[in-house]
Amino acid sequence: MFQWMKSSKKTGHNAADAARQGLVSLMNLTMLVEARDPYTAGHMWRVSRFSRLLAEYGGLSPRDQALCELGGFVHDLGKIAIPDSILTGTSRLSDEQFAIMKTHPGVGAHLTDMQPLGALVHDAVRSHHERPDGRGYPDGLAGEAIPQTAAVIGLADAFDAMTSDRSYRKGMDSQTALAIVADGQGSQFDPHWASILLDAVPSREIEHVIGHSADGIPLEVCPMCHGPLARPTDPAESVPPCRICGAELDERDGEILPTGRMATADALQPRADRALIHVLAERMLPHVH
Repeated sequence: MFQWMKSSKKTGHNAADAARQGLVSLMNLTMLVEARDPYTAGHMWRVSRFSRLLAEYGGLSPRDQALCELGGFVHDLGKIAIPDSILTGTSRLSDEQFAIMKTHPGVGAHLTDMQPLGALVHDAVRSHHERPDGRGYPDGLAGEAIPQTAAVIGLADAFDAMTSDRSYRKGMDSQTALAIVADGQGSQFDPHWASILLDAVPSREIEHVIGHSADGIPLEVCPMCHGPLARPTDPAESVPPCRICGAELDERDGEILPTGRMATADALQPRADRALIHVLAERMLPHVH
């Protein structure tokens, strides 16, 4: 990893190209992880956006804002190793299942060691489930021992989980979720970053992220099973099939409709949103190489 970082500094052009490729590779892999669980549609982008908002309104440097944004996008990388029966279950996890789920930060951190830019997100991936009271995982870190990016992303992750629909429950409104953040301030959530979310981030900014899969692109609903659908960022791309029920879908006059056919196996393959990744990579690039 360090050898790559040294060699990439030979010229500015080569360094930028290497950094861009590293960003795209890392985010591509993470989007494929998200695609395994269709009910989390847009989760990576929303956590990334919430994390950047916290970093921005919390006064972090442009580089640290970019690291929070990137870390928020890739924080769940380790879920690639979680069995489908646990990842896409329709009920709350048993103690045994939760023990397996708790392995994903460690797995993700190991995977970052294999990525050229992995050192930038290692702390975010490994430590985003740590808590100020020491009751988090995988290392039981407490207070200031928790890396700053992990504290930011952990709050953003929890807030999105509370305000998003899941297969076993509906998402709560933002005010209810913010009240839970206030109750957990200093125990479950870093007190400083909780105060930033509660008092500094404008409510309009929060509402523009909830229920979206990219800037200005709200989640859609499958007309067959009513599960969430993430519309492609590139408007030229067709509406993807529903990966929950397998329905082939089409769009007519702005309305998403079923075609009456099941989607092909090829169409149902997980695919990363290349346009979204390009936008994010270009925004982060000046700050990560």
